[in-house]
Amino acid sequence: MRFTRRSLASGALAVVAGLGLSVLSASSALAETYAVFNTSKGTFKAKLFDDKVPNTVANFVGLAEGTIAWKDPKTGKKVKKPFYNGLIFHRVISGFMIQGGCPEGTGYGGPGFKIDDEFDKSLKHSKAGILSMANSGPNTNGSQFFVTLGPTPHLNGRHTVFGEVVSGMDVVNAIGKVKTGEADRPVTPVVIKELKIEHGK
Repeated sequence: MRFTRRSLASGALAVVAGLGLSVLSASSALAETYAVFNTSKGTFKAKLFDDKVPNTVANFVGLAEGTIAWKDPKTGKKVKKPFYNGLIFHRVISGFMIQGGCPEGTGYGGPGFKIDDEFDKSLKHSKAGILSMANSGPNTNGSQFFVTLGPTPHLNGRHTVFGEVVSGMDVVNAIGKVKTGEADRPVTPVVIKELKIEHGK
């Protein structure tokens, strides 16, 4: 599968337990949730919109914290451990977006299950720093995500926006400027050393 600028990629497949979603949705009314990306290029932080797209955020947080079981592509077995630590940004297009979250590092992998699209009319790909789900078509969201490097309005209604970078945009821009090769893959891997979730900050 080859992806274009107008069709962001994800072979990702994901499912979220109803109980987990209700718990996160209820807690979001009391506290905000953030994702801290510690990468080989530096750290950036994104606020997650769990009040507007609770299912998507619950899936992302569950994978990040290892509370949702996912299929390890190396063993084929389901595991519960932090999903994103050690993964790379496998696709970078200058001025457009940086994409990560594939366990195989190819753009074709995911957690082994899927969740539906979740759109809120107030959330748009209107500027740089928007955190959104990559997919391979309607209702195929899983683990892959991207961060915009500028306005990408053609993605509205096609990709679920679930967060926004609130600090470290210079790091995001630095990743967006790395040298890339075939399939827009960085020549020198940009690694997510740790993806930490902060609750109530």
